Amino acid sequence: MEYKVMGPDSLNPNVKNTVNTLTGELFLRAFELQKEGKKIIFAHAGNPHALGQKPLTFPRQVMALCQAPFLMDNPHVGLLFPSDAIARAKEYLAMNPGGVGASSVAKGILGVRQEIADFILERDGYPSDPETIFLTDGTSSGVQKVLNLLIRNEKDGIMVPIPKYPLYSAAISLFGGTLVPYYLSEEANWQLDFTDLQKSILAARREGITVQGLVLINPGNPTSQCLTEADLKGLIELCIKETLVLLVDEVYQQNIYQDDHPFISARKVLMDMGQPTSSTLELISFHSASKGFLGECGQRGGYFELTNIHPKTVDELYKVASISVGNVSGQILMGLMVKPPRPGTVSYPRYAAESQSILDSLRLKAHIMTDGFNESENVICNFTEGALFCFPQVKLPEAAIAAAQEAGKAPDLFYCLKLLEATGLLTVPGSGGYDQKEGTFHIRATILPAEEDMPRIMDSFKKFNNDFMCQFRDSDNILPRL
Repeated sequence: MEYKVMGPDSLNPNVKNTVNTLTGELFLRAFELQKEGKKIIFAHAGNPHALGQKPLTFPRQVMALCQAPFLMDNPHVGLLFPSDAIARAKEYLAMNPGGVGASSVAKGILGVRQEIADFILERDGYPSDPETIFLTDGTSSGVQKVLNLLIRNEKDGIMVPIPKYPLYSAAISLFGGTLVPYYLSEEANWQLDFTDLQKSILAARREGITVQGLVLINPGNPTSQCLTEADLKGLIELCIKETLVLLVDEVYQQNIYQDDHPFISARKVLMDMGQPTSSTLELISFHSASKGFLGECGQRGGYFELTNIHPKTVDELYKVASISVGNVSGQILMGLMVKPPRPGTVSYPRYAAESQSILDSLRLKAHIMTDGFNESENVICNFTEGALFCFPQVKLPEAAIAAAQEAGKAPDLFYCLKLLEATGLLTVPGSGGYDQKEGTFHIRATILPAEEDMPRIMDSFKKFNNDFMCQFRDSDNILPRL
């Protein structure tokens, strides 16, 4: 058969040039090993429930009732569901006539957007307007809507932190824009490097690029750092000075594993700075129920909030949102995330205990994994302050780099393949869509495996790494500690 219109050579080149980190040799090898009976630990992605994290009971109870409202007609429903879950389900069904099977308005259910606005007020101390909030199918959908509006052609640039989350590079490529990299400082625990930021802006402009916006991920992904208030202030001032829209990915804001750097939203910092700054910066903030401690990746709930965005631009975003109205189940999950059971309600003790158990376990696993990497020869890892990942640097001996080149593979991919085959631990190399400073090699691993399995996982990693370094020993190439 001769393919004409849908042949691979006839497709949109922006699609063909978009990188997908979830395909390729590493993942095919993992599936092959799995078929051969080897246990694979899928530590490559932040997919909590896939790695055994149990869903929180209260949100699932409410969702069950929303999906099957006839259950509430049963006189014995109170024996299966707590009264506050029944009440919340009725509230959500009333908010969207027709229930979860009926689509909502393009911005999403107004009642849920009001719950999000109330959450933002409680978090930041400043009111939020539900009309500036758009509900989306997870963060990815919202990011794509915004970037699609910002990018007009290949001369429009979006600044993205390196190491980066591949969503941003993929979306920028898909919409035909230009990615403008700025490098986080690994030596300073992945904090912002304002000198590099300024150099990146100037370099892009020398190439004729109009820098439209700057992406910030806080807590970081894959780097897991929590930015300080001072850094956020500096970034806000830079964006105002350079006329950049600040796009803030804050999906892991509840996943914090230390007390020195608590999460603080960019919006709160902006408002705390007062006038005229607080009304000058164009800011778009993203959050999600797909990540965080809810971990509902398969149910796709998210939102973005617009701050200081022109009303006509809001109308244009509404037009874009109308093309694909978000799923109502994901919208309800967002409401349940931002408005959990309160103290004194029937479901609060269980919800609080389950939530705290998840966060306590993640904090412990962050320490176990970080310590395990740092106890390994030629591996250094900044502490996982938040989010769900470690991103250690591996100093590969010259002999290993040469072996990788001979095999036709990137050195960090070569390392990850050897790790997978020896231990069953599936990680992602820094070259696999995350990027890294030239001459450095990293791997990305999630802290999500079960707590009871984590010591064994790290022991197997240390044994593999020791054997690998012995095999490719280069005594002059020992990595100094940060």
